[in-house]
Amino acid sequence: MNASSLRRGMNLWPPLLFSGIRIRHISDDFRAVDVELRERFYNKNYVGCHFGGSLFAMTDPFWMMMVMRNLDRSYTVWDKSAEIDFLRPGRGTVSASFRLTDNDLDDIRANTRSEGDVYLRPFPVEIVNRNGDPVARVVKTLHIRRKPDTRTRIGG
Repeated sequence: MNASSLRRGMNLWPPLLFSGIRIRHISDDFRAVDVELRERFYNKNYVGCHFGGSLFAMTDPFWMMMVMRNLDRSYTVWDKSAEIDFLRPGRGTVSASFRLTDNDLDDIRANTRSEGDVYLRPFPVEIVNRNGDPVARVVKTLHIRRKPDTRTRIGG
């Protein structure tokens, strides 16, 4: 599926759609994704700010998807863990920009060469308000390894 079709489909995916999350852009090479969350009555918390679950959801699938699309099928990529640090109340429209670099991919390949190598790679992203002030920092840790039949055996 190309990036444009995936973006349209994901914008209709209920976990994103019903949280008010919108994917603004996915680059053709799947190395850049821009997401936004507009403030609505249904995604506010008790004190009138963005609900933390919606902030977290706007970052959930993207790192894994981007890494999977930029490695070949000889890799297994899973979300391992995630953490979010709320920095200030999120109000209005907030956004997150994901960028996957050649250095990120080279690092993954270097750390998954040998049989049994599991690489737990953290990927940070900031959620910012319209002024560019950070609202939250999210770190997704991916579990990445080569599939068994594609690994290099050590010592033979």
